[in-house]
Amino acid sequence: MDKKSKKFLFEYLNNAAPTGFESSGQQIWLDYIRPYIDDYISDTYGSMVGVINPQAEYKVVIEAHADEISWFVNYISDSGYIYVVRNGGSDHMIAPSKRVNIHTDNGAVPGVFGWPAIHVRGNKDTPTPTMKNIFIDVGAESKEEVEKLGIHVGSVITFEDELMELNGKYFTGRALDNRIGGFMIAEVARRIHDKKKQLPFGLYVVNAVQEEIGLRGAQMIAERIKPDVAIVTDVCHDTHSPLYDKKESGDQKSGKGPVLTYGPAVQNNLLKEVIAVAEKKKIPFQRAAASRSTGTDTDAFAYSNEGVASALISLPLKYMHTTVETVRKDDVENVIKLMYEFVTQLKSGHDFRYIK
Repeated sequence: MDKKSKKFLFEYLNNAAPTGFESSGQQIWLDYIRPYIDDYISDTYGSMVGVINPQAEYKVVIEAHADEISWFVNYISDSGYIYVVRNGGSDHMIAPSKRVNIHTDNGAVPGVFGWPAIHVRGNKDTPTPTMKNIFIDVGAESKEEVEKLGIHVGSVITFEDELMELNGKYFTGRALDNRIGGFMIAEVARRIHDKKKQLPFGLYVVNAVQEEIGLRGAQMIAERIKPDVAIVTDVCHDTHSPLYDKKESGDQKSGKGPVLTYGPAVQNNLLKEVIAVAEKKKIPFQRAAASRSTGTDTDAFAYSNEGVASALISLPLKYMHTTVETVRKDDVENVIKLMYEFVTQLKSGHDFRYIK
């Protein structure tokens, strides 16, 4: 990873872009990718698409999602304490003692998730964090004082945290799910440009919004692009970190390469070609199975329009939906390499149907 890529990665990951409020992150992403594309598309809800060869009839998508989990202000007490509801799959168990930013029209207001001291929690009535009892303190002593800060019901809240490196081998921070994917697809576009590769089809580099609340951005943009092929990247669980049951969660480990998923939404002929590329280029990979849906934007693309040949390339990640999501650097590189090698060998008009 060169200095330019790393600078973009840290700027992009450190920026707050909660579900429904992704625009600032999308602008950072577009500014980086713009030199490597011919055109771009943005839709009503903020999904962003960099396009290479926009005039081509055959259309290939590589996709990630741009949004991060967060909270909404739901209630402000007369004493100035703020209660929340989830925006996506935010984890109430990790909230106590975390610093937050409450985003307002006047800028971010700092706050903390408060919690009673250990000294007063020593009996059978000891509370555990729930959505009913976690609260935010912004240093205000009344509802009116909170409102004067620009905070109101519906204000969105993100954890205060920044990307860092662990032991020279890992990146860790909030929102790697899945802005690390946005980074990886941008790097694919950059490599195509820098290596002067001429693609025989239109490549649509899609950074979709609102995945965390039901794949909504991918659903919308798939209907607009109407692609022939979609390669989606997202994160999956590193099940070798403690407390996972591999019999239930599968066997995926950081450092062993991208994870390729089998499941109904994954088109088998496309998956076989992705595997063939990985084997030919000696890119390490792992396998996973999804019993019904993948739970990623793969599902939205696969079942859109009249059906789109779709595959999922996942990045193993530790501690999903926390502020310390952690990925291995060489896995990031291998996901980029696999997507790049696949799209640069794909022929225009390739028909993935089983019976023709």
